[in-house]
Amino acid sequence: MEHAPNVPAGTINAADEIIGRPLKLGLADTTAILCAERAVSFGELDALVNRCGNALRAHGARRGDRVLFLMDDSPELVAAYLGTLRIAAVAVALNVRLAARDLSFIIEHSECRVICVDAHFLDLYESAATSLSVRPTVIQVGGTPKAPYLGLDEILAAQPASLESVQVDPDDVGFWLYSSGTTGKPKAVMHPHRSVLVADCLERECLGVGPGDRVFTTSKIFFGFALGHSLMGGIQCGATIILSPAWPEPKLIMDTVERHRPTVLFSTPVMYRNLLREGAPMRPAFRAIHHFVAAGEKLPESLYDDWLELCGKPILDGVGASETVFLFLLNQPDDSKGGSSGKPVRWAKVRLVGDDDQDITEPNHPGQIAIQTSCQFVGYWKQPDLTARALRDGWYFPGDMFEFDAEGRWCHLGRADDMLKVSGQWVSPAEIEACALTVPDVMDAAVVGFPNEDGLTRIALFVMPRSHETDKPALEQALLATFKSTLSIYKCPRTIRFVDDLPRTATGKTQRFRLREMLKQPQ
Repeated sequence: MEHAPNVPAGTINAADEIIGRPLKLGLADTTAILCAERAVSFGELDALVNRCGNALRAHGARRGDRVLFLMDDSPELVAAYLGTLRIAAVAVALNVRLAARDLSFIIEHSECRVICVDAHFLDLYESAATSLSVRPTVIQVGGTPKAPYLGLDEILAAQPASLESVQVDPDDVGFWLYSSGTTGKPKAVMHPHRSVLVADCLERECLGVGPGDRVFTTSKIFFGFALGHSLMGGIQCGATIILSPAWPEPKLIMDTVERHRPTVLFSTPVMYRNLLREGAPMRPAFRAIHHFVAAGEKLPESLYDDWLELCGKPILDGVGASETVFLFLLNQPDDSKGGSSGKPVRWAKVRLVGDDDQDITEPNHPGQIAIQTSCQFVGYWKQPDLTARALRDGWYFPGDMFEFDAEGRWCHLGRADDMLKVSGQWVSPAEIEACALTVPDVMDAAVVGFPNEDGLTRIALFVMPRSHETDKPALEQALLATFKSTLSIYKCPRTIRFVDDLPRTATGKTQRFRLREMLKQPQ
């Protein structure tokens, strides 16, 4: 990929670009992180970053080595992550809800040198380690160090609070994101140091974030949405980032908002729906938030409308990926519309490609999106074929279907492999799901295709009712009536199944392959 205008020709270090910017603004005494009862200033964070970098280097981490983090969100995770970048090792935050076999796979696959583990995750690590041929150095975070592991507090105490950053080529890999998508197979998305050069753009340019603002991302830092817009973007803006160590639940999020009063909230559509159900948008602390941003999967138009009515402010839907870290489509605060994924941001080029590999230039024609931005990844670790399919001529092809309208607004239609060809015409599951969500007793919905006895594709709808007491036969009739009056006949589901919950990944995406498996099972 050619250097974009944002990318310097010389050498850089991602940690300098992230925490160096607020320090240059004279914010050393300003709060960088709020985490429960703790407040950490930018100066204190920088010193902790340096101690962590020195400690990691003293215990074997070298340039290019992978350092894994099995840790809850905390100031220590932020500092160790940035310290890893500062010594030019490769930082990799892990899903703390991994199964032991998946953790074992990632440790082997990454060939990591060091892993930092919260004390309460040691049992998970030890279960994973039983099958490892080579074990990494383990740094225990919190609690009394358990032999043979190193204690973080103990090794930090011996290290100085100063550290000169290792300067690297902008295209050198600085961090990975493990992405399982919706198929369950982990892949390591490799990002260069240059990716962080635009970390503050969305918050600063689109949302007006700067010193004095407080940014809260409900997703965990292992998820690119939080990594990009809290640890990287929020800090780079000189804003205060709010961290919550525990797994996000509506009540916990509401309590955190009440306590720390964020001015910007990043969350997922499923969490906004849960917060809506708990009455959050009517609370004064939520109504005081300047901007709400959603990503992870498409925000239903009905949820957009309900939130706007109750809170007085819209949820700004956007689209990003682990491969871009930051959002490349966004509804702007003064130009948002329900059901839309927004317009391309300044630092990303976006195009639509048809089945004939030609660009689609007319509105309302579905195609596959392609993105080019200075923050895109450089490949998947040890997966050259997958890399070659995703990165073509400097463009990233995520495999998602979109269309744009005459006003230049883009609309996410779903994964290309989730799009359905019914009666010779393309059908978007997202359109049917949005229609289902307009029915009052529907909490959530997901659509998949399945072959009938003739091998033709038919549509199945999975519905999560708002209550266990919901009259399901009546709800089914209400859904069928809504589809008949709203959708073309070939888009109407032939099968409706009710479920207590929809299977999702840790980042909130619907696992459609599991729904297709459920269709094979008798009711």
